[in-house]
Amino acid sequence: MTNTINNPYVIVVGNEKGGVGKTTISMHLITSLLYDGYKVTSIDIDSRQRSLSHYLENRTKTSADKNLALPVPLHNIVTKSKLDSGKENEADEKARFIDVIENARGKSDIIVIDAPGNDTYLSRLAHSYANMLITPINDSFIDLNLLAKVDEETFRMDKHGLYSEVVWQAKMQLAQRSGGEVDWVILRNRLSHVDAHNKRNMFIALESFTKRSGARLAEGLSERVIYKELFLKGMTLLDIGANGLEMSLTMSHVTARMELRKFMDFLNITEKLNKRKQVPVQELV
Repeated sequence: MTNTINNPYVIVVGNEKGGVGKTTISMHLITSLLYDGYKVTSIDIDSRQRSLSHYLENRTKTSADKNLALPVPLHNIVTKSKLDSGKENEADEKARFIDVIENARGKSDIIVIDAPGNDTYLSRLAHSYANMLITPINDSFIDLNLLAKVDEETFRMDKHGLYSEVVWQAKMQLAQRSGGEVDWVILRNRLSHVDAHNKRNMFIALESFTKRSGARLAEGLSERVIYKELFLKGMTLLDIGANGLEMSLTMSHVTARMELRKFMDFLNITEKLNKRKQVPVQELV
């Protein structure tokens, strides 16, 4: 009988556009998975800003200060290499990245990687190991420009943008390495509560893009101050009212948690992991 896979399922949260909420999504994704009982390894490859690492440092501090048993992932930072040549840098970064992936084998069910908002070798490498890629995007045609060029009259996709080409190359690398496929999820993030023309036109454009790219379009998370406030404590929406954390739960919090749960249901990670267990080792990453 062929052994089944024990490699973790790799989720990359990526977009070359900054300010789209990648770290907030990563942190809430990680916490949701932990509360659902999964063992999670997190990787921060944005060695300059290290937003996810700072978020988790705040979480550890709050947990100690408040004597709370908050769930945390096995966290890693993979920094940019400082060797003399470009090839040496890439070889060094790849070796350290693969080492983290290998160390997670047998220890974690899922790896969540928070990618930087720019084009780096580490980011492209991480994308080529993604079983699932989550790309948050604000409701802005400036943000959409990295994904697709859009017709100004019909608001439908004309051709792929720069980031889409990066994802396409990553898909090819994954397929060549292991025959694996990438589940690409586009997440409309920081949505306004106003039904404006721009919001409707963005939906037309994104629907056109996902049909042509094979991606899935997820209903997004609304713009809420609570996401920004929780960072300083290292908290997420799921921590409110749990583990002895004293914080009043408002209707805004409740609605936001419903949005988050709806998003997690859309990802359908449990079913994907169950199917993955039936696949022979040599056919996956």
